[in-house]
Amino acid sequence: MLPGKANIPVDVLRGAAIGTVEVIPGVSGGTVALVVGVYERLIAGAGHLISALRMLVTDLPRGRGAGRARAEAARVEWPLVLAIMAGMLLALLTAARLLPPLIEAHPVGARALFLGMVAASVAVPILAIGGLRGPREWLLVAAAAVSAWVITGLPSNDVGSPPLWLVAIAAAVAICALVLPGLSGSFLLLIFGLYEPTLEALDARDAGYIATFAAGAIIGLALFVKLLQWLLAEHERTVLPVMAGLMIGAMRALWPWQDDDRTLLAPDAAAAPMIALAVLGAALVVVLILVERRSVQRPSAPPPAVTGRTAPRHGR
Repeated sequence: MLPGKANIPVDVLRGAAIGTVEVIPGVSGGTVALVVGVYERLIAGAGHLISALRMLVTDLPRGRGAGRARAEAARVEWPLVLAIMAGMLLALLTAARLLPPLIEAHPVGARALFLGMVAASVAVPILAIGGLRGPREWLLVAAAAVSAWVITGLPSNDVGSPPLWLVAIAAAVAICALVLPGLSGSFLLLIFGLYEPTLEALDARDAGYIATFAAGAIIGLALFVKLLQWLLAEHERTVLPVMAGLMIGAMRALWPWQDDDRTLLAPDAAAAPMIALAVLGAALVVVLILVERRSVQRPSAPPPAVTGRTAPRHGR
């Protein structure tokens, strides 16, 4: 994907959208990054940055200097990346305080809204490859959907005050979900029993917990993002159907009617308002997709002006 023009306020809002949903179990920040049109650019930037850090570590001890690392770091779209990170940080700090009580007070309505949003977002990776072709891609979607369905049905845990080594490991795994649309990092933290402790640490500005979490996330990102970048470049028609399947299977976590053990229940008497919320969520995403697709279209170059001279002919 070609780099887009820097638009700092819009990119901050995109980052805020990604950061906000990362607080919500079951909703993937990677999915939102796909919808707002920055997913591949962020993955590419993360890949360049990781390569630069690796070159810095390997070249300096050998006396080669840091020239290669600087050149690789210069390939990162820094205005985009920094704006997205700023938006994410602001949203995370705000949403960590505001969203959990709101979702706890209205869990059915919140899940219905998010279910509609994720359902509409499935179109993004499928449209990116021009639709599914052949049984192989349909099977990839089905296999990924079943895998995500099983993962999102796992029971949550409660570990109380977690040891920092567990925080680091959970962060390394959860960051992989951040860059893989369809899987929710918050949901994986919920499975580890670290969802509430992490939100509490963010709200309390617990420097030790946050630093450990960040270190684990950086390690997980370094191990995973280069592989994902290569897969997107070399096997796009495999990766994007898998992403679509993960998003489909992950919708299990967002079924509005379920008990505390994640057993799915039949809709209750108040199903109509919940369906309306799901339709609203889907409509919001469809609008975002249409706006994003319109914004990346480039007008074709106008034909050359006709002058009094005859254009030169080729092939003489």
